[in-house]
Amino acid sequence: MKNYHYIDFHGILMYRKNYREHDMLVKFFTAEFGPKMFFLRGARKKNYKLAADILPFSYGKYTGNIKKDLLSYIISPIDVKHYLNISEDIYLNAYATYIMNLLDTAFEDGHHSLEWFNKLFYSLKLINVGMDPQIVTNIMELQLLSVFGVAPELRGCVICGRSDLDLDYSEKMGGLICSNHFNQDLYRLRLDKKTIYYLRKFSIIELSKINNIKVNNQTKKELRSFFDNIYENDLGIKLKSKKFLDQMNNFKI
Repeated sequence: MKNYHYIDFHGILMYRKNYREHDMLVKFFTAEFGPKMFFLRGARKKNYKLAADILPFSYGKYTGNIKKDLLSYIISPIDVKHYLNISEDIYLNAYATYIMNLLDTAFEDGHHSLEWFNKLFYSLKLINVGMDPQIVTNIMELQLLSVFGVAPELRGCVICGRSDLDLDYSEKMGGLICSNHFNQDLYRLRLDKKTIYYLRKFSIIELSKINNIKVNNQTKKELRSFFDNIYENDLGIKLKSKKFLDQMNNFKI
C-alpha cells in the first residue's frame, strides 16, 4: 500500500542543506504534519524553478507529495512569502535561526503540533516587524520548557502557593519560592523583581496578541543568564546557532 498522498500544506522553512551534487534537503515545520523533511531534486542547479520559494525564511502554502516515514517532495508553491527583514539582517537572522533550531531539537519529525506551528509563525513575524528579538526568543525558550519536560512552576511558591510575597527562583525546587521559604534554598538565584515579573508574564503570554514589550538592558541580561543556565546546564542543549548568537551579541557590545 502506498504511504503517501498529494496535499496542500502550510510550512515555515527551518533550514536547508546540500545533498549530493545537485540536490537539496529542506526541513519545514508544517501546520499539518509537524517538522517534515523534503527532498528537492536539482535544487542546486542554475534556474531551478522553485529557487525563490525555498529561500531561507520562506513560509506559506505548498503542494507536496507527503510520505509518512520517508522523505517527502514539494510539487509546487501556492502562496509563498518571506520574512524579508530577517533574511536581510544577520542579527535578526541569528535569533530566528536559534529559535528554529530549538524547535527542531524539541520535536521529532512528523510530530504534529498546530500550536507550535503558530507560535513559530508569530515569533518570526514579531522579529520581522521590529520587536526586540531577544524578548521574543526568551518567550519561546520559556514556553518550550514544557515540551522538554522541565516547565518551572511560576504561578506562585512551589511550597505554599503564595504569590503575594517576594519571590525568587529555586533550581532545587524547580520554580518560584516565596520569602517565607528562602531559607530552604541557600543557592536560589536571587533574581531581580522585574526579572521574576517577566518570567511569569512570558510563561502565559500569547505571541499572537503581543504588540510590543520593552525590557531594560539589565533585566534582559539577567533573563539571558537564566535561560542559558537552564538550557545549557540543566538540559544540556548547546546549539551552534546559540554560540553564533552569543558571538554576535558580544560583538555588538
